[in-house]
Amino acid sequence: MKNLGQLMKQAQEMQSRMAEMQERLKDSEVVGQAGGGMVQITMNGKHEVRAVKIDPSLIDPSEAEVLEDLIAAAVNDARGKIETFMQEEMQNLTGGMNLPPGFKLPF
Repeated sequence: MKNLGQLMKQAQEMQSRMAEMQERLKDSEVVGQAGGGMVQITMNGKHEVRAVKIDPSLIDPSEAEVLEDLIAAAVNDARGKIETFMQEEMQNLTGGMNLPPGFKLPF
Protein backbone atom coordinates (compact mmCIF):
# COMPACT_ATOMS: atom_id res chain seq x y z
CA MET A 1 0.00 0.00 0.00
CA LYS A 2 3.05 2.26 0.01
CA ASN A 3 2.43 3.02 -3.67
CA LEU A 4 -1.16 4.04 -2.94
CA GLY A 5 0.02 6.50 -0.31
CA GLN A 6 2.57 7.91 -2.69
CA LEU A 7 -0.07 8.20 -5.40
CA MET A 8 -2.41 10.06 -3.04
CA LYS A 9 0.40 12.44 -2.09
CA GLN A 10 1.10 13.13 -5.77
CA ALA A 11 -2.60 13.77 -6.38
CA GLN A 12 -2.71 16.29 -3.52
CA GLU A 13 0.41 18.04 -4.82
CA MET A 14 -1.08 18.19 -8.31
CA GLN A 15 -4.31 19.63 -6.95
CA SER A 16 -2.35 22.37 -5.21
CA ARG A 17 -0.32 23.11 -8.35
CA MET A 18 -3.54 23.12 -10.40
CA ALA A 19 -5.01 25.81 -8.14
CA GLU A 20 -1.83 27.87 -8.54
CA MET A 21 -1.97 27.44 -12.32
CA GLN A 22 -5.59 28.60 -12.42
CA GLU A 23 -4.64 31.75 -10.51
CA ARG A 24 -1.77 32.42 -12.97
CA LEU A 25 -4.13 31.90 -15.90
CA LYS A 26 -6.66 34.32 -14.44
CA ASP A 27 -3.98 36.99 -14.20
CA SER A 28 -2.37 36.23 -17.58
CA GLU A 29 -3.25 38.19 -20.69
CA VAL A 30 -2.66 37.64 -24.40
CA VAL A 31 -3.24 39.93 -27.36
CA GLY A 32 -4.95 38.55 -30.45
CA GLN A 33 -4.53 40.45 -33.68
CA ALA A 34 -6.08 40.71 -37.12
CA GLY A 35 -5.52 42.90 -40.14
CA GLY A 36 -1.80 43.14 -39.51
CA GLY A 37 -2.36 44.40 -35.97
CA MET A 38 -4.95 46.99 -36.94
CA VAL A 39 -7.44 45.24 -34.65
CA GLN A 40 -6.18 43.94 -31.30
CA ILE A 41 -8.07 42.10 -28.58
CA THR A 42 -6.62 41.63 -25.10
CA MET A 43 -8.02 38.56 -23.34
CA ASN A 44 -7.27 36.98 -19.97
CA GLY A 45 -6.91 33.30 -19.15
CA LYS A 46 -10.60 33.06 -18.31
CA HIS A 47 -11.46 34.05 -21.90
CA GLU A 48 -12.68 37.48 -20.82
CA VAL A 49 -12.03 40.29 -23.30
CA ARG A 50 -10.22 43.03 -21.41
CA ALA A 51 -9.57 45.54 -24.20
CA VAL A 52 -10.29 46.20 -27.85
CA LYS A 53 -8.01 48.42 -29.92
CA ILE A 54 -9.03 49.47 -33.43
CA ASP A 55 -6.87 51.50 -35.77
CA PRO A 56 -8.86 54.69 -36.55
CA SER A 57 -8.31 54.21 -40.29
CA LEU A 58 -10.65 51.19 -40.13
CA ILE A 59 -13.58 53.17 -38.78
CA ASP A 60 -15.59 53.79 -41.94
CA PRO A 61 -19.36 53.21 -41.81
CA SER A 62 -19.33 51.78 -45.32
CA GLU A 63 -16.73 49.21 -44.23
CA ALA A 64 -18.52 47.99 -41.07
CA GLU A 65 -18.61 44.36 -42.24
CA VAL A 66 -14.83 44.28 -42.71
CA LEU A 67 -14.31 45.69 -39.21
CA GLU A 68 -16.72 43.14 -37.74
CA ASP A 69 -14.80 40.31 -39.46
CA LEU A 70 -11.48 41.63 -38.17
CA ILE A 71 -12.80 41.85 -34.61
CA ALA A 72 -14.05 38.27 -34.76
CA ALA A 73 -10.69 37.12 -36.16
CA ALA A 74 -8.79 38.95 -33.42
CA VAL A 75 -10.99 37.39 -30.70
CA ASN A 76 -10.40 33.94 -32.17
CA ASP A 77 -6.65 34.60 -32.36
CA ALA A 78 -6.59 35.61 -28.68
CA ARG A 79 -8.65 32.56 -27.71
CA GLY A 80 -6.25 30.29 -29.58
CA LYS A 81 -3.30 31.85 -27.75
CA ILE A 82 -5.00 31.28 -24.40
CA GLU A 83 -5.63 27.62 -25.31
CA THR A 84 -1.96 27.18 -26.28
CA PHE A 85 -0.85 28.85 -23.05
CA MET A 86 -3.14 26.60 -21.01
CA GLN A 87 -1.80 23.48 -22.74
CA GLU A 88 1.78 24.55 -22.04
CA GLU A 89 0.97 25.20 -18.39
CA MET A 90 -0.74 21.81 -18.14
CA GLN A 91 2.31 20.10 -19.63
CA ASN A 92 4.50 21.85 -17.06
CA LEU A 93 2.11 20.79 -14.31
CA THR A 94 1.98 17.14 -15.33
CA GLY A 95 5.60 16.94 -16.52
CA GLY A 96 6.60 13.93 -14.45
CA MET A 97 3.40 11.98 -14.87
CA ASN A 98 2.74 9.64 -17.75
CA LEU A 99 -0.91 10.36 -18.42
CA PRO A 100 -2.68 8.42 -21.16
CA PRO A 101 -3.39 10.31 -24.41
CA GLY A 102 -6.63 12.26 -24.23
CA PHE A 103 -6.62 12.26 -20.42
CA LYS A 104 -7.82 15.67 -19.30
CA LEU A 105 -7.30 17.52 -16.07
CA PRO A 106 -8.94 18.66 -13.92
CA PHE A 107 -10.89 15.49 -13.43
